[in-house]
Amino acid sequence: MVGQRSYVWGTGRRKTAVARVRITPGEGVMQVNKMDWKEYFTTPAQKIAARQPLVVTETESRYDVFVSVKGGGPQGQADAVRHGIARALLKAEDTLEQTLRDANFLTRDARVKERKKYGQKGARARYQFSKR
Repeated sequence: MVGQRSYVWGTGRRKTAVARVRITPGEGVMQVNKMDWKEYFTTPAQKIAARQPLVVTETESRYDVFVSVKGGGPQGQADAVRHGIARALLKAEDTLEQTLRDANFLTRDARVKERKKYGQKGARARYQFSKR
């Protein structure tokens, strides 16, 4: 499908982070918010998470990846990028579906922080009860 168009889009989400990923045939360049991905993601866990779909499918050197990500924190953004890259790879090459699905990259992680309720200290923590 990449041959018909010069690029493929994929949208990834995690917590409140949203990543718009565009992959094009190329030699393995990856930019996040117009910065090199190694500069943008600082911790090893973030760097590993962001590149996982490319590493698992062995397509690191076949595609250039351009990402626009906003919202959330650094780890949520890295996970959103992972989800977006996986979705874009699936559109580009449908033969990779089983590999991506087995690695659980196509499933959106829907866990978000539970909201604080009124009359309570937090989402579940209550103020201490005093009888007297």
